[in-house]
Amino acid sequence: MNRDFVLENTGSYDDWLIERLKDPREALSYLEAALEAYEEDSDTIALLLALRSVAYAQGRIGKLTAGTGISRDLLDAVPAGNLNPRLDNLPAILSSLGFRVRLERVESASANVSAAIL
Repeated sequence: MNRDFVLENTGSYDDWLIERLKDPREALSYLEAALEAYEEDSDTIALLLALRSVAYAQGRIGKLTAGTGISRDLLDAVPAGNLNPRLDNLPAILSSLGFRVRLERVESASANVSAAIL
């Protein structure tokens, strides 16, 4: 199978993703999954890519840059890995996308063992 055939007969993953993320419920699920993955691997760039995708999909890139002080150039540099990102403004980023941070209690392994003993 040659490259031209594939390109002519398939769609762009980015286009598909952006279309799906226009739905706020899909965006929420996507960001929840991205945050869960971040908890496991601490990959800040992957999390920023997810936030950036939601911002583009929902037409909120301007609000994101204005509300957080993150420039559009910085957001565009995320995929190339040409930055050392920080997440100290994560609440502002999520707020500009129409979301908020929520805490959820995580059962520790020792709590589960104690409960099983009782």
